[in-house]
Amino acid sequence: MKALFPLPPPGRRSVRGAAEAPRTRAAGALALAAIALLGGGLYWFDPAYRSEQYASAVGERRGIQLADGSRIDLNAATRIDVSWHLRSRRVVLHDGQALFAVAPASYRPFEVNAGDTRIRVVGTVFDVRNDAGAVVVSVLEGRVRVGTPGQAPILLGAAEGIASAHGELGPMRQIDPQAATAWRSGRLVFERTPLAAALRDIQRHRDAPIRLHGEQLAGLELSGVFDSERIDQLLDLLPTVLPLSLTRQPDGSVDLAAR
Repeated sequence: MKALFPLPPPGRRSVRGAAEAPRTRAAGALALAAIALLGGGLYWFDPAYRSEQYASAVGERRGIQLADGSRIDLNAATRIDVSWHLRSRRVVLHDGQALFAVAPASYRPFEVNAGDTRIRVVGTVFDVRNDAGAVVVSVLEGRVRVGTPGQAPILLGAAEGIASAHGELGPMRQIDPQAATAWRSGRLVFERTPLAAALRDIQRHRDAPIRLHGEQLAGLELSGVFDSERIDQLLDLLPTVLPLSLTRQPDGSVDLAAR
């Protein structure tokens, strides 16, 4: 056998072994580095594996039970996308208002994106409203982080809220949780709300359009608690509390003008 497969001389064998040892250690180091890089990549890798779309009609309130135990209640005329990721749960609130009761999952944070505003939680109850990019976040239970691309996140606790417009967060403020979620029981709550903003909320409960004529009317303030099931009665009330006139058109639309 030695004749067929001769061994190298002892001196040469020792040189080869000494040369192989550094190569072996280098290969091991490279393998460990590759594993570390792969592990880090997997940590940040967060692909979506399922997506769902939900919407409520004009005047409709809708409840959605998610597969993870979380619940989302949609106010009227609201659209959301829900996407399930490897390491997160994400919702895009395109328009409208929704109440989120999030099932705890520390390894899978729950994120809501509304316009330029991003809300991130683990498990809590909070309300988000997106009105043409003007976003209001109200926290009922737990804590949430609210941020925008240009601002660091702000931590909110129970009974605290914040508004965001054009990608800028306003000051944190105390809120009335019952008023923030009054829509769930069919109530519209306005507290010195600009008329233009109030009408956008009212329009979510009415198919025929409401038109406001005159920029001077947009800033008029409306206060009160109203029944969302009686929108026409609310519209008829406006001329009695604000300096405007109301004209109903044959197609069901309504025109509001200064008087």
